[in-house]
Amino acid sequence: MDSPAGADAFPVVPTALHSSTTTTLGTARQWLHDRSLTLVFMGCFVAFLVGQVMTGWAAYNNEQREHQQATVGLAGYLVTGHVWEATFENWESEFLQMAMFVGLTTRLYQKGSPESRRPGAVELVDADPRRFKHLPDVPWPVRRGGWILRLYEHSLLIALGSLFLLSWVGHGLGGWAELRSDQISHGEAPGTLADYLLSARFWFESLQNWQSEFLAMGAMVWLSVYLRQRGSPESKPVHAPHSETGR
Repeated sequence: MDSPAGADAFPVVPTALHSSTTTTLGTARQWLHDRSLTLVFMGCFVAFLVGQVMTGWAAYNNEQREHQQATVGLAGYLVTGHVWEATFENWESEFLQMAMFVGLTTRLYQKGSPESRRPGAVELVDADPRRFKHLPDVPWPVRRGGWILRLYEHSLLIALGSLFLLSWVGHGLGGWAELRSDQISHGEAPGTLADYLLSARFWFESLQNWQSEFLAMGAMVWLSVYLRQRGSPESKPVHAPHSETGR
């Protein structure tokens, strides 16, 4: 059989080497492709966190100059409460939002939203995992059963709730450190952690973020009843009727 036209113009690559290299590159590309959503989100997270730290450092030193106090280097800034209060204050609201969303969607409904269960329907997520423990690819807690499975059945909510609590503690400690620094710089006696956690300042910082998160989630649930985004799993198909609930 004749070679394809122009085939002789290309260098001949040993079959074994070419196959191995192609397989390696293909595997790497496939790995990145299959995790691209998480990788992009985490890449944005790192970029924005670095930006927050650098701009927060600049803002902190500007405040120090305004009060005729010494500025600090980046390492010195990272041990102040300023950066950790702001960081954990935001993480706290995000994890609260997601934990509440995961928990509330097990019981509550929004007819027509792809983010909701179908009213009156038994969903696949309601299936008893013990019925599937014989399948080869099920997570190991399903095969193990017992209290490990009971824990695993609610592991997403537990993880998000735990991250919220850790972030809430981080906000409290960071905010307290920042408040103590302010009080000392103004010649005041520093307050206790309990004083800060019961203060209007702490709850103002928390609630201003909480309300925005629940507004955003409520808007997502309701707008998705009537609006569409082709290609997104967070949207119903463009042709789906408004009354269709779930995905």
